[in-house]
Amino acid sequence: MLTHLDSQGRANMVDVTDKAVTFREAVAEARVRMLPQTLQMIVSGGHPKGDVFAVARIAGIQAAKKTSDLIPLCHPLMLTSVKVELSAEGEDSVRIVARCKLSGQTGVEMEALTAASVAALTIYDMCKAVDRGMIIEGVRVLEKSGGKSGDYRVADA
Repeated sequence: MLTHLDSQGRANMVDVTDKAVTFREAVAEARVRMLPQTLQMIVSGGHPKGDVFAVARIAGIQAAKKTSDLIPLCHPLMLTSVKVELSAEGEDSVRIVARCKLSGQTGVEMEALTAASVAALTIYDMCKAVDRGMIIEGVRVLEKSGGKSGDYRVADA
């Protein structure tokens, strides 16, 4: 059942008034594939715009806090923790993992997905002058816990 539709099929924000406040957590990831020399420039700290991972991390954290401004039917949430980790994988890829937590009445999957996505977009923005062919891919929820629907973990995580 799609919970964002009312009985007439119109979009609406889900009413969470009567839901219990519980601990909730979600982890999402994204990947950015690029030329090996682009990744080497990022890892070596040789990017003229500065520390790409640090800027992307802050962008991801800010994005998680702004999710309800970006996704029309998301509830504004009082996040208690947002962590964004970036790491080089192989010779041509950056893996981004975003973890969001709170005690509340609705989950934080959208916040984690938004954090990972915006961190990836930030890497693209900072590096597009040297590598326009970068590919953002694999944006997905890896795990979530809490709430009525229970826990979820992607099989290959």
